[in-house]
Amino acid sequence: MKHLEKYAARHSIKHQMIAAFVGLLVCLVLALMIINGNFLEPYYIRNKQAQFIDIYEKLGKAIDEGNLTDEKVSDTLVHLAEKNNTSFLVLDERSGKVFTNVYDKDMLKNQMFGYLLNQAQKDSKILESTDDYQINQSWDPWNQNYYIEMWGYFNDGSQFLLRSPLEGIRESAAISNRFLIYIGSVLIVISVLFIWYFSKRLTDPIHELAILSDRMANLDFDVKYTSGGSNEIGELGANFNRMSEKLESTISELKKANNRLQKDIEQKEKIEQMRNEFLGNVSHELKTPLALIQGYAEGLKEGINEDAESREFYCDVIMDEASKMNLMVKNLLTLNQLEFGDEDISFERFNLTEVVGGVLQSMEILAQQAEANVIFRQADPVYVWADEFKVEQVVRNYVSNAFHHVSGDKVVEVKILSDGEKAKVTVFNTGSPIPEKDIGHIWDKFYKVDKAHTREYGGNGIGLSIVKAIMESFHQKYGVNNYDNGVEFWFELDVK
Repeated sequence: MKHLEKYAARHSIKHQMIAAFVGLLVCLVLALMIINGNFLEPYYIRNKQAQFIDIYEKLGKAIDEGNLTDEKVSDTLVHLAEKNNTSFLVLDERSGKVFTNVYDKDMLKNQMFGYLLNQAQKDSKILESTDDYQINQSWDPWNQNYYIEMWGYFNDGSQFLLRSPLEGIRESAAISNRFLIYIGSVLIVISVLFIWYFSKRLTDPIHELAILSDRMANLDFDVKYTSGGSNEIGELGANFNRMSEKLESTISELKKANNRLQKDIEQKEKIEQMRNEFLGNVSHELKTPLALIQGYAEGLKEGINEDAESREFYCDVIMDEASKMNLMVKNLLTLNQLEFGDEDISFERFNLTEVVGGVLQSMEILAQQAEANVIFRQADPVYVWADEFKVEQVVRNYVSNAFHHVSGDKVVEVKILSDGEKAKVTVFNTGSPIPEKDIGHIWDKFYKVDKAHTREYGGNGIGLSIVKAIMESFHQKYGVNNYDNGVEFWFELDVK
């Protein structure tokens, strides 16, 4: 993985941009140096030829007009020649007068005669030649320098020589190349910094989008593009965010549909299993009360006991058994709704202390019948999130169960413990602990630890199954703890 990351870093867009721009700049500097070294001198020579011809024409015009010696004209011609770094000499063939802009006129005169007499340097290179003049590039062994020279005749027969050194242009080209190297190096460093900065601003959002797309590929839709911007990358990031939201929504819907389908399949299998189980359990549970009702009803019909007190007892038994059957049917319907999810759960925030206190107050008659000492010291409100009506059912089942099984010191203690995240309700009653072999089955429908005692108070083994179904619909924890002197049932709810 690290090798791949290093490989990706070496081949990142930012590095490629820096390499491309720096390479382009280096090539540009090298191209300028090559052009400067190879084409500056020929360009200078062509330009110097044009300057020579211009000076030649102005000198010829002044000679033709006879004002070469005029101070104003001569100053203009001298200034033009010096401006172009050119030495000139004009020799009037008839009068022998010399007009020049240098002090050492004899040297120029000898050089001119050498050309006129065809005695110039043999390695001279002819650049341009006409009937009136010739332009050469030659080496001067005396001055150890190359020169551009123009010599010939004017219309009146006067002879002339124009001369300009090439050393200056070659030195200028060398200085220019050194200058380009220095400036190019500085520009490369500055360019690297600027290119790095701007490429970073350009590639960081792209890198963020790459990470975003990778996390989206792994179905992580919480990540969002945050760099913003109004350019194309910003618009791409906004589209990524919208795509992430839509994908998350679509996958969520698919998961819900898949979950519903899976639930439907499981429910169908569960319904079939529970139908058989339900018929067996219900038939078993109804067999005893129906037999009692039938027996006592037949006794009443046959007039076994004719005294009013006996008939009233028979009727009380029938009514009690019918009431137990009615309660069992109601509990079975409630449990059926909870287990199959047919009943909506409404989460709301309410005072748990108030709910527990209300349940205990409504069950005071049962506490008196069981001769139980009820302890509940919670006074401060504890607010939780759940379905208030179903929480009341859980508390009522726990407390009712405690009243029916309390013995010994006959103490029933209810507590609410809160740590800021969860609220835990415990219902403890003194008495015999639940046998270990029964602990894992007490939440099952119709399961009774002490069948005789359960039958005595009218229990049908459904209460704790209802507690289990309610707490699992809340996705909260519940359970039971055995102690030496009793049993504690508990459940938890969210505080936040």
